[in-house]
Amino acid sequence: MDLSFYSNFSNSLVAQEAQINSLQQQISTGLAVQTPDQNPAAYETAALGTDQVSRLSNDNTTQASIQVQLGSANNAYSSMTNLLNNVQSIVEQALNGTTNSQNMNALAGQVNSAMQQMLAIGNTTAPNGTYLFGGSRGDLAPFQPDASGNIVYYGDGGSSQASIGETSTASTIANGTVFVSALQGDGVSSVTANGSNTGSGQIIPNGVISAATADAFQQGNSPITVTFGANNTYTATQGGSTIASGTLNTGASSNGTSVQLAGVDYSITGSPASGDSFTLAPARTQSIFSLLQNIHSALANAGSTSPQVAQTNQLLNQGLAGIAQYQQTVITAQAQNGVTLEALSNTGTGNNNQSTEAQTNVTNATAVNTPVAIASLDQTLSALQAAMKTFGTVQGLSLFNYI
Repeated sequence: MDLSFYSNFSNSLVAQEAQINSLQQQISTGLAVQTPDQNPAAYETAALGTDQVSRLSNDNTTQASIQVQLGSANNAYSSMTNLLNNVQSIVEQALNGTTNSQNMNALAGQVNSAMQQMLAIGNTTAPNGTYLFGGSRGDLAPFQPDASGNIVYYGDGGSSQASIGETSTASTIANGTVFVSALQGDGVSSVTANGSNTGSGQIIPNGVISAATADAFQQGNSPITVTFGANNTYTATQGGSTIASGTLNTGASSNGTSVQLAGVDYSITGSPASGDSFTLAPARTQSIFSLLQNIHSALANAGSTSPQVAQTNQLLNQGLAGIAQYQQTVITAQAQNGVTLEALSNTGTGNNNQSTEAQTNVTNATAVNTPVAIASLDQTLSALQAAMKTFGTVQGLSLFNYI
């Protein structure tokens, strides 16, 4: 008896059932390609696209974390600016000449309070639990007093780069350089009055007139000494050589004497006594805490005699110039922070666009055309039902019983 009819029908039935199972799986999962053997090229395209989507998702997670970190830094910079502006107002009030010793002590207390607030800002804890300005030493409070009570930076200037996009990286941590990097005074020199001065003279910087000369002086190690003699004369020496000399402008209408030293225009005001002297030393970095401490000390120890007032005002004017240095330092840091935040935002948008494109490619390569798959499933089921019916009819024919 020839059994090929049954064998062929059985093979066709198995193939149709396999096709039905495949179509049902495609419809339920939404995927036309799930294994490499189904469509190698489409499977590879989907695998590469899925990997890209995963990388971009990780980059966006990192980017969001950095944005939170830098957002906290931005808030800290704003708080620093507000504090510096407040201290600037205090110093200007002290310099207006109408503040008595009691008020000076009160102003000193306000500066001390500002210094404590600045310390709290420096030791801000980031959202991830580390110290925001500790650099790579985020587990250690970056600003702490040493044995002498001076605030010292125990963090570092370390930074760490992380991927935030296909071709972009960003620093994941901040550091405390903004608290310790500004220069003394006007950024060129630190002007100090001799403690034994008996006159009311002061030397106040008005601005740089030669950037190259000022920079060379600041980078060097040779200070300038300005000494006052009889008959309102002055002499400026550096390294044993006289670099300037002259006679002070006097009289009620005089606004002081202008002297150009080390690329800076200075005003000599008040009435220096014969034998008084001032030192213009190249400016060095000072921490914001040292600056505030110096201002506090000047206010707390202010005297009432003319020479004492001059000494105090000299210190306060230096402090005022130092505040301006730190105001600019904070503005620069905040601007750089803002640029990074903008770059992060732009990169995040780019990542989302790339991710959408990659996901579209994955979908195009592997997704099933559901209406077509459903129609094909219906056709296959109908064909299977028809084949089963036909087989049953043929099997029931009397002739078949004798084959």
